[in-house]
Amino acid sequence: MKDYKNYSEKQNLIHGSVHMNNKKAGRGPTSFHMHNQSFVFREFDIKPGNVFLDLGCGAGEYAVQARNYVGEDGFVYALDVMEETIDALNKNAKEVGVKNIKAIKSDITKPLPLESDSIDICLISTVLHTLSLEATGDDLFKEIFRVLKPEGRMITIDCKKEENGFGPPLHLRISPDELEKIVLNQRFKKLKLTDLGHFYMYQFSVEK
Repeated sequence: MKDYKNYSEKQNLIHGSVHMNNKKAGRGPTSFHMHNQSFVFREFDIKPGNVFLDLGCGAGEYAVQARNYVGEDGFVYALDVMEETIDALNKNAKEVGVKNIKAIKSDITKPLPLESDSIDICLISTVLHTLSLEATGDDLFKEIFRVLKPEGRMITIDCKKEENGFGPPLHLRISPDELEKIVLNQRFKKLKLTDLGHFYMYQFSVEK
């Protein structure tokens, strides 16, 4: 293992690899660089020692950044169905000596490979439009509810259901009203809806 001088250097090296992984996997740009990250992560309100889950993580931009906030005593899980990006994220973290990020290949429409009551914050960013929520939404949100701690939160970031020249087709987008109809069936509680320009962030808490 190479001897990297400090935490920031490790973080920068993983970030650089994340961008390369997106290109290699043939993925388009994620929403990560389309937001004011200081504002977005302030809204996430991640505490030192938290366990953070990036669900449908892609190359893991949010997961890598979340490690700045959970600190050495916290942990970050990143789940995605793309084996190439998951393997690369784990390899890059290992090479720079980062031990508290774990990427797992997982179909998020299936049972999640995580223990119950183990996650403080679950993020799902620009993923829901790729799923058929009518068919899989109930099972997905049941699983998220299961893995969240009693005081845990689920945070979604999605494109607004309006024409804006980029992102998924309008008919695939899900509005905040459509989202909450499904989520609230699984004992979640509405917490906060935040305007992010062409996107919105919706936070839900669990009731256990």
